[in-house]
Amino acid sequence: MGAQLKEVRNRIKSVQSTQQITKAMKMVSAAKLRKAQDSIIQMRPYAQKLQEMLSNIVSNSDGNTEIKLAETREIEKVLLIVITSDRGLCGAYNANVVKMAKATIEEKYSTQFAKGNLAIWNIGKKGWESLTKSGYKTDATFKDIYLQLNFENVQAAAIAAMKAFENKEFDAVELIYSEFKNAATQEFKAEQFLPIPKVTSKAGAKKADFIFEPAQDVLIAELMPKILNTQLYKAVLDGNASEHGARMTAMDKASENANELLKSLKLSYNRARQAAITTELTEIVSGAAALEG
Repeated sequence: MGAQLKEVRNRIKSVQSTQQITKAMKMVSAAKLRKAQDSIIQMRPYAQKLQEMLSNIVSNSDGNTEIKLAETREIEKVLLIVITSDRGLCGAYNANVVKMAKATIEEKYSTQFAKGNLAIWNIGKKGWESLTKSGYKTDATFKDIYLQLNFENVQAAAIAAMKAFENKEFDAVELIYSEFKNAATQEFKAEQFLPIPKVTSKAGAKKADFIFEPAQDVLIAELMPKILNTQLYKAVLDGNASEHGARMTAMDKASENANELLKSLKLSYNRARQAAITTELTEIVSGAAALEG
């Protein structure tokens, strides 16, 4: 009985130690989330307006301007830029991004994958580890961006993707990432990066009328790369906020589960201790009765 009590005591101490860690991790994630959330909330309207403007320019170009980054070709070679986190312990966040990448490949690019014409650039170690193990053609060049998350490092990845598209190394580039909604909710998305998507005009809608100053081709050449850099940066910031939100939620849930487990273990301990005391009392009474007899 003593051995059983000691085992339960050790389990209680172990769960309490784990709970202290999960509570600390929740607090750290909450602090990081506030900063990451502020960054993406400030960035999102700007990035969305730029993307909308870019799509409108491409859709309404007169055909005289050659826009290489909007060139639609037969899709033979595909690039997916998959954005996950560097660390785990954030619930199913990384698994869901990887799941979205695999579903996109299966539903849209199974032919290209079968021919060996599908490449994956990873941002974040967890996605790189998972997809490499699954046998996909992965590239780790940009996987460590989160070690020093800034616009310049993300811009390098965007520029590399644009150059590869212009050089016809890829005919389509998609971003696979998680769009941050709130701490408990993320929306996992596959979003076209290149060629630049055109706006689908609704029936009866007026054509957007732009006045270009300087000339249209000069403006497009200057503006397009900057907008695409911003688009990828927004996706990375979304992923960063999603990671911290998912980790905070996961650690909160883990702390709650630890509480439930502690209640159960303490109940087991008290029952075992009462049983031990009852056994000892019975032995004492039996011994006394035997002496009296």
